[in-house]
Amino acid sequence: MVRHLPTLSIAMSSLALLVSQPASAETVKLGIGTQDTTTNTVTAGVVIRQLQLLEKYLPKDGKYANIKFELEWQNFTSGPPVTNAMMANKLQIGMMGDYPLIVNGFTFESNPESKSRLVGIAAYSLSGSGNGLVVHKDSPYYDLADLKGKLVSVPFGSAAHGMVLKAMQDRGYASDFFQLVSQSPEVGSTNLQEKKIDGHADFVPFAELLPFRGFARKIFDGVETNLPTFHGIVVRTDFAEKYPEVVVAYFKALIAANQWLRADPKLAAEKIQEWTGINKEVVYIFLGPSGNMTTDPTIKPALIDAATTDVKVLQNLGRMKEFDPKKWVDDKYIRKAYAEMKLDYDAQLASTNNYEISGEDSFCKKPITDPRKAGEVWVDGAGIMPFSSASCTLGAYADYKAKGKKINVAYVFDTTRGIKLFADQAFFAVGNSELAPFLLKKDAEAYAAKISGKVLGFDDAMKAAVGGGKT
Repeated sequence: MVRHLPTLSIAMSSLALLVSQPASAETVKLGIGTQDTTTNTVTAGVVIRQLQLLEKYLPKDGKYANIKFELEWQNFTSGPPVTNAMMANKLQIGMMGDYPLIVNGFTFESNPESKSRLVGIAAYSLSGSGNGLVVHKDSPYYDLADLKGKLVSVPFGSAAHGMVLKAMQDRGYASDFFQLVSQSPEVGSTNLQEKKIDGHADFVPFAELLPFRGFARKIFDGVETNLPTFHGIVVRTDFAEKYPEVVVAYFKALIAANQWLRADPKLAAEKIQEWTGINKEVVYIFLGPSGNMTTDPTIKPALIDAATTDVKVLQNLGRMKEFDPKKWVDDKYIRKAYAEMKLDYDAQLASTNNYEISGEDSFCKKPITDPRKAGEVWVDGAGIMPFSSASCTLGAYADYKAKGKKINVAYVFDTTRGIKLFADQAFFAVGNSELAPFLLKKDAEAYAAKISGKVLGFDDAMKAAVGGGKT
């Protein structure tokens, strides 16, 4: 008689060993396409990455107990390559400006594997600020009309390209009004500095960055198109439907990143400079108090209405067929993130408030009551000081200089458009004890004529401020 018990015993022992082993974790790759140097997107990308906020909020229990997420952050300099990588399923989440976003949604409509959906906003400007066109500081150009027949570059397919096309349509310019060529931010910046081109249009932060770095002057801002602009977040639907909790976790990380930014905007600007190479003073003009961008992830109807207008701009040029931005929006993930963090999504959706400059003016000795008529001076080693008016800001600047203080930068606000400006880049209409800053020379000239004053540059305006407005 043959006995098989030992073999059975070994088999049972092997089975017991297998049962006792934990199930091997499934690895899921999550590719996120960022634009680190595009200041509008930093809280949606580089801040989350550097502070490891997504790791904090990723689900770890239930069906995710045996899933390990491998995060692959990929940095791009513009939106179109993000769409290409998303189409190839190398990225599942991406962020870009309004015109590239629309092209992303339209492109995915023909993809049988997945669609894309706009699931949240990185930052926006209802006034349309952010994109702009700059010329060399020594050039004779002060208006778009001055660039007729001139060589102007812009990254084709970018939000700035959309701004240029909209401005041309608004003004009735023919398609060959400029010699328009495609150049990346890096190439366009270098060519402008070397005077190989007459103008360069670009998205955030380059229309502020290049003047700040001393060789350019902005002559057109997106506010002149009277159309809101924004950077948003898109996701592949196949990934979002399979792992909805992960998309929710991403938005929790974004909310936390925005809270971190606003808790200490000076520190945030310094850290973002460290992580991206964009000067902290430039980061702050966009993302600091009363900045030119509002960090708010809710998907506001005004932004989608603007996207509908953007579609028409592209259709007028024969670059796009039918596309409905309203059907492309999906806010369920961001809504769930708000609910799980005990925040009121609908209240935030209804609000268009930014966080604003506030406090006491230490130079003119009065409270700051109107943030968009105020100003700030960034004093090295002392902090960013708020002031109640442009005149008080320039007076304080002169006082700090007289005391030997090192000043990084001063900020004022355009008198009619309300956008934040570098004070040393502004034109000032001065007269009748009034000192009014403007981005555009033509606006300053019109206002100066109205008040029987004159247009001054920064240094002379500062002397006027010290002299009580007398020129």
